[in-house]
Amino acid sequence: MAKSAQKLVANNKKAYHDYFVEETWEAGLALAGTEVKSLRLGKCSIKEAFIQEDNGEMYVYGMHISPYEKGNLFNKDPLRTRKLLLHKAEILKLVGKCKEKGYTIMPLQVYFKDGRAKMEIGLCRGKKLYDKRQDIAKKDQRREVEREFKVKNLY
Repeated sequence: MAKSAQKLVANNKKAYHDYFVEETWEAGLALAGTEVKSLRLGKCSIKEAFIQEDNGEMYVYGMHISPYEKGNLFNKDPLRTRKLLLHKAEILKLVGKCKEKGYTIMPLQVYFKDGRAKMEIGLCRGKKLYDKRQDIAKKDQRREVEREFKVKNLY
């Protein structure tokens, strides 16, 4: 059997930069009005998007779908909250993992598969962010000590 063709609409490079992706899932997107037409034109951004659970359902916040240019009163708010279509067992598994220390759910990609809008979501663990100025200061101190040692050994 041939694999179904996928058309990538949006990619979240920030998620891969700031997080370690442990597991990925595929979820459907509940869209309304002319949002599908805007997605087909590639007018979507998930850079600032995040996913949370509310009353046993998963929602995407901060996903920006630009209004359709030829649309009218059926255009929706670009930053409205959108529902993810997942099975109850998948939602329970994701929520259970999120309660563990350091895990979060991030949107990774938006694409079309067999004519339906899909989102790849990932269970992610945050990367250790630390102050690089301390490391630079330590390297500078070590370098100064080595220079002084070399100068003393020359004479």
